[in-house]
Amino acid sequence: MLKGRFPNTDEDLAARPGSPAADDRRGPEKSPVRPLDTPVQVGEDPQARGRPFSPKPPPPRPRLERALSLDEKGWRKRRFRTSREDLATRNGPSPSGGSLQDEAPGTATRGGSPPCLSTSLQEIPTTRRALGSGGPSSLGNCLSGMISTSLDLLHRDGVSAGSTPRLASLLPPRPLPAMDWNVASDALRTANKVDLDHADRQLRWQARPFRAHSSLCPGRPPSPLARDDCSLHSARSAVSLLAPVRTKDVRNRSYLEGSLLASGALMGADELARYFPDRNVALFVATWNMQGQKELPPNLDELLLPAEADFAQDLYVVGVQEGCSDRREWETRLQETLGPHYVMLYSAAHGALYMSVLIRRDLIWFCSEVESSTVTTRIVSQIKTKGALGVSFTFFGTSLLFITSHFTSGDGKVGERLVDYSKTVQGLALPKNVPDTSPYRSDAADVTSRFDGVFWFGDFNFRLSGGRAAVDAILKRDPGARVQELLQRDQLTREMKRGSIFKGFQEPDIHFLPSYKFDVGKDSYDTTSKQRTPSYTDRVMYRSRHRDDICPVKYSSCPGIRTSDHRPVYGMFRVRVRPGRDNIPLAAGKFDRELYLIGIKRRISREIQRQQALKSQHSSAICTVS
Repeated sequence: MLKGRFPNTDEDLAARPGSPAADDRRGPEKSPVRPLDTPVQVGEDPQARGRPFSPKPPPPRPRLERALSLDEKGWRKRRFRTSREDLATRNGPSPSGGSLQDEAPGTATRGGSPPCLSTSLQEIPTTRRALGSGGPSSLGNCLSGMISTSLDLLHRDGVSAGSTPRLASLLPPRPLPAMDWNVASDALRTANKVDLDHADRQLRWQARPFRAHSSLCPGRPPSPLARDDCSLHSARSAVSLLAPVRTKDVRNRSYLEGSLLASGALMGADELARYFPDRNVALFVATWNMQGQKELPPNLDELLLPAEADFAQDLYVVGVQEGCSDRREWETRLQETLGPHYVMLYSAAHGALYMSVLIRRDLIWFCSEVESSTVTTRIVSQIKTKGALGVSFTFFGTSLLFITSHFTSGDGKVGERLVDYSKTVQGLALPKNVPDTSPYRSDAADVTSRFDGVFWFGDFNFRLSGGRAAVDAILKRDPGARVQELLQRDQLTREMKRGSIFKGFQEPDIHFLPSYKFDVGKDSYDTTSKQRTPSYTDRVMYRSRHRDDICPVKYSSCPGIRTSDHRPVYGMFRVRVRPGRDNIPLAAGKFDRELYLIGIKRRISREIQRQQALKSQHSSAICTVS
């Protein structure tokens, strides 16, 4: 039973000489909390009984109104714990985790505030369980200290307002719970501490657009190691998108043996699920015959960032035939267009054939070493305008091969183009050091059988048969049916049905007009004396070792890029990825750093020029109006 009693007369609330109401400028007094079994007597000596009752003096003007602890201003001014505060927390942990932790009685407080005592008994929050030891003495100490502090505050407010205080507001509606020093009211919460049990905090935290601990996987639950306080016990920040790394996973080295399911494996199933929960990577493949033009398009957004795509792809592979003379400038333009989210994983050239592989910077750690090989199909090997360039690497546990080719030109040279295909299939020496993911399915005479996914794209130079007049007549008809009618005249479609080329390959459905041959800078087909037949010379083919591992999403051309007689053709795919082993030659995050920096600087300078142009245009408009 509580032996102390509440005062019922104004005499009980007389000002004490040592109380804060009598002398607000007095320094803080320190004394232990009064035990529960000690009765509260009125009229006793204030100097003898003043110290034992109040562990720390209250502030000069306590704020009795409710204050939000997570308002925007306070949240931005949140500070991290110091090492001394964190050590104090370790010595006396609190179940509430992020509640306000104060010093023990006898240590001075920074702001002169009481040691986590509520300014009124109605503002004392209910804790989940008893704090501290939970014994009777702890309960008595806590209640005695709160009663004495509340009486002092009530007396001071009554004297300052000139009215008799009401004791009804101090009486709790129900029995008080067990309390300890780690109790804070709404008014005394500081901006740099967060109370996990506070209802207002929970509502605000649920309303925030919170993502799971993975930066790429929205379906994973948050880590149990997440804490709002940045103490030594916290594994990471509560608002970080990085996944926590457990020490037991770091100690585990079994993944070095090449296990697919080993915990902590860089290319293993856990890491793959974190970045790609559905195990599908977004792939962009493009081919373009530049016709050797030095002038590049002013903007490559239509090619790399088509309007039909809501999101950028994870991997970009661009092949060029008859490329421009300044290859480095072309690669810089690619890097500038895709921006700092992407890096140049690899680039290679074979004469006028260029290939560039750009990947999201988050994914460069999951690639093996990139290997390349070339084949020359022209009789005069010094003139490398016709041939093939192959680039291969393993992404997680899926091996990928990309081939860009330029076959023999001419309407009637179908046989020569078939020979070019055979030379490429037999001549590309890939893979070299990176092991084959399924060697028992590989064929030594066919490079495309040695990879899980193969993308073959380029200027294959297959034409539409029937002559220019017949093709023009089809182009003038209904747009909905003319594409299918044109494809019936396509040489490549006919040869694929016969099985003489691209065995095992597929092509996405074509819904665009022929990409060759245009007048440079115009949308009209060849108006020169040669009158070349419009044709689907630029194509993208794909082959999958496992059924349905590659799914085409978009297949189209870029009619807005007119700097060449060819229109660029691109395809977007979803490629299924499998977990891999770490015992293969890894690229270890290697990329073209110099090109990356140049691309960033180029983007910044272009943005500055654009803003200056807008500013000058705005100034000119103002001058004109005035």
